Amino acid sequence: MTRNNAREIAVQMSFELTFGHRTVDQLLEEEFTKVRFAQIGEECALYAQFPNAKQERYIRELVRGVYAHGPELDTYIERYAVGWAFARIPRMAASIMRVAMYEVLYMQDIPNAAAINAAVEIAKTYEDDKTVSFINGVLGTFARTELIP
Repeated sequence: MTRNNAREIAVQMSFELTFGHRTVDQLLEEEFTKVRFAQIGEECALYAQFPNAKQERYIRELVRGVYAHGPELDTYIERYAVGWAFARIPRMAASIMRVAMYEVLYMQDIPNAAAINAAVEIAKTYEDDKTVSFINGVLGTFARTELIP
């Protein structure tokens, strides 16, 4: 499994949390099993391989971090989503941006450009071109503005 696959799984799990049916601990306990990955893997190649220990830690850190810092990350999204009301942003787009912003802010071992580029590539799978461009713009402006050296 590549880091980008692990990141995309974290995005999907973060997206699932937006529905409020489960806590982050419940979601991780129920979804992070070899049996569950095998079930999902029958329909989605992303889940074909269960993550190794390092990848699992990475996914869990992303999902827990996005959950714990959700209000902060949403504030950044609102700040840089010029012309878009937060309620209008698709849930998947918001989940993609939250994961990338969390990586940029809290995972210093991941280059900012890698987190943003990966987010844009993931967005191409789930969103139309206009939304992908929007995500790229929000994340780019966020990084340039918030992370001034």
